[in-house]
Amino acid sequence: MVKSFLSTANTILPLQSSSPSSTTSILYPHTCGNVKRHNSLTVTNGIATTESSRLIICPIITKRNLITNFTTIVTLSLAGKGFFEAEAAILEAEDDIKLLEKVEDKKKMIERQAVVSSSTTETAYLQELVYKLSKVGQALQENKLSIANSVLGPSTKADWIQKVNKAFSKLSSSPEEKIEVDTFNSSLTTLISSVTRNDIKSSKIAFVSSVVALEKWTTLSGLVGQLNGL
Repeated sequence: MVKSFLSTANTILPLQSSSPSSTTSILYPHTCGNVKRHNSLTVTNGIATTESSRLIICPIITKRNLITNFTTIVTLSLAGKGFFEAEAAILEAEDDIKLLEKVEDKKKMIERQAVVSSSTTETAYLQELVYKLSKVGQALQENKLSIANSVLGPSTKADWIQKVNKAFSKLSSSPEEKIEVDTFNSSLTTLISSVTRNDIKSSKIAFVSSVVALEKWTTLSGLVGQLNGL
């Protein structure tokens, strides 16, 4: 059996004997990962013994490897540089957009102030509205619905209400402002109806809703500080 194994191993690696005696050694390698294993078969006086040793294989650094690694590092560096430049360009564009928005907002504010300054008649209509609401609020606080009724009138067809809506139409430009105008008119209609029915609770609720809507509209339209008593 030993002779059969020796004849097979002889085809893998030449036999290496340390002396003309009967001791014979055979090395046959096995590679496992980065470790190369050598098995040694020694035959002494017809008795075969094996020994195992390991040889760690270190990677070979060549000029080609160095060039490849250097090229990879440079490529990644340039790619990173391009990313940061792109990010900086995006941030700069966002700053430009914000600046344009501020300029546009300032332009709209100047235009709005010009409209308000040239609308003295409409501003007077709105000032009269504030005075009337002030009187109505005081009357409701004292539960004097008759006084509130005399100030408001029997319906929304009153002349002063028509003038107020004319001012709203001229000075309202955004959808948000028009929404507040609709809210005000709806609340005012409820207020007049509640006062006519002598419903003090509903009258107070409708009054508050009317005032809140008017205050929001004046903020949106740029009339804050232009109307006394609000």
